[in-house]
Amino acid sequence: MTTTTAERSGQFTLGDRTVNRLGYGAMQLAGPHVMGPPADRDAAVAVLRRAVELGVDHIDTSDYYGPHVTNEVIREALHPYPEQLTIVTKVGARRTPEGEWPEALSPEELRQAVHDNLEHLGLEALDVVNLRMPGFAAPVERSLAEPFGALAELQREGLIRHLGVSNVTTQQFAEARAIAPVVCVQNHYNLVHRDDDAMVDALAREGVAYVPFFPLGGFSPLQSAALETVARRLGTTPMQVALAWLLARSPNVLLIPGTSSVAHLEENLQAAARVLGPAEMAELDRIGGSGEPDVDL
Repeated sequence: MTTTTAERSGQFTLGDRTVNRLGYGAMQLAGPHVMGPPADRDAAVAVLRRAVELGVDHIDTSDYYGPHVTNEVIREALHPYPEQLTIVTKVGARRTPEGEWPEALSPEELRQAVHDNLEHLGLEALDVVNLRMPGFAAPVERSLAEPFGALAELQREGLIRHLGVSNVTTQQFAEARAIAPVVCVQNHYNLVHRDDDAMVDALAREGVAYVPFFPLGGFSPLQSAALETVARRLGTTPMQVALAWLLARSPNVLLIPGTSSVAHLEENLQAAARVLGPAEMAELDRIGGSGEPDVDL
C-alpha cells in the first residue's frame, strides 16, 4: 500500500506561507503528562523525520512541553530546517515541577518564553507564535490586550513573523486583531465538540486558519457509535474518519494530530485520502453541532 502524503490534504495559507492542511502536533514527544523526556528519544526523532518525508510542513509545538523537551527533539531531528517547514509555537503558560500549567502572561514572561523557544529550536525568528489564553474546558472571557500587545512588540523587533491566538472567544479574537494581524486561531474543536462552528465559518470568510486542538479528543479519545459505523462501512478507523471530517468541514481547517509512532503517523495521514460522501457527512454532522447562529468577525 502506498503511504499517503500530506499534500493530499490540500493547502491553506498561514501568514505568508502556504502549508499542507495536515500537519503534526509535537506534544506527545515529551514524557508522560507532557513532562520529561520521551521513553524512546530515537523513536521521537524518527517520527519527526518521517513526517517531513511525507510532506508535513507545519509542526505545532511549545517550549512548555516537557518543558523544553519537544523543541529540543525537533531541533535534533530536523535542524537545519527545510526551507518549506513552518514551526508554530505557543506561549502563555509555564510548567510546575508537579506538572501543572499556570498562566504566564506578563510581558516579561512572554519575552522570556519567546527567547526560550528561539534557543531550544535553534531559530533567529519564530514563524508563528500563538498566545495561549487560560481555561481548560472553555475559554475565559477576559482582555488579552496586554499579553497580545507584548507579542506584537516582539514581532516588531523581528523575533516573531506571525501571530495567532489560542483558546479564545470571538470577542478576544476581535480584540487581538485590532492590535496586530492574526493568522490563525487554535481552539478546542472536533467532531463531538462543536462550540466553535460559527467561528470556523467566520474565519474561513476572513481567510484565517482555524487549527483544532484535541482533533481526536485529546486526553479522552472520541467515542461515538455513529463514528464507528461510518468507519466500518468505509473499511477504515474511527480516528481517520474523524480527521477526514475535519478536513471536509471547512477549507481553512489545519490539522495537527500528534503521535509518537511512525505507524500511527502514517495512519493519520491516510485521512487525507478519505473522501466522505454527503451521506457520511450528514451522519457525522448529527453527532455534534452547536446550533449557534452565524457570526461576523
